[in-house]
Amino acid sequence: MPTLLKLGALVWLACSGTYAAEVALDVGHTLAASGAVSARGGKEFDFNRVLAVGLASALTARGLLVRPINFDGRIDSLEARPQQASGADFFISIHHDSVQAELLEEWDWQGTTQSYSDLHRGFSLFVSRDNPDPVTSLRCASAIGARLRRMGFVGASHHADSLAGHSRPYADVDNAVHYYDNLIVLYRTSLPAVLFEAGVIKHREEELALRDPERQARMADAIATGIAACLYSR
Repeated sequence: MPTLLKLGALVWLACSGTYAAEVALDVGHTLAASGAVSARGGKEFDFNRVLAVGLASALTARGLLVRPINFDGRIDSLEARPQQASGADFFISIHHDSVQAELLEEWDWQGTTQSYSDLHRGFSLFVSRDNPDPVTSLRCASAIGARLRRMGFVGASHHADSLAGHSRPYADVDNAVHYYDNLIVLYRTSLPAVLFEAGVIKHREEELALRDPERQARMADAIATGIAACLYSR
């Protein structure tokens, strides 16, 4: 995959004469520690990888180089993610969201008991003030959020709530960007970094939307457009 993605971007670069920025694209979680479980029992890692594959294509179509990180789900540590991104121009980690355990209810899905919450939905972005380039991190996160909103996606609001001690203050309220200062992949790095939560897979309706291929493609297009606008405006 890395060779094909870079080849496509280099062909675009040769034709356009434009500098090709490189995006380190990280699939959140792993096969062994797959993250949140959706309302219908799906693994977050699987959601993350599907969106990341679409985003890789969308970025390449815009002439950006893509450095895939953890697409096989076998990375051995959180620290290894930013280490593998070293030398790129920008890092983005793809995730799907959950809610606090006390908000969960149970329901029966195809003969199995699953947990869900229909209280919160929407995308979120996170940056760290301890990142070596917090200005670019925030600018890119805001550009992504703004493009998503223009494409009809709605940002989540629950991360700023002081629920059970969990609160991530807004960095950009309009575009659903929050500060998450002590997150390893955001601060223990040498480049601007953003963590993206595509939506809440514990929300039964939003889970179905997040599984929809057409919607996934539109979301990937919006994220790629925001990243390209940010990196080429520097």
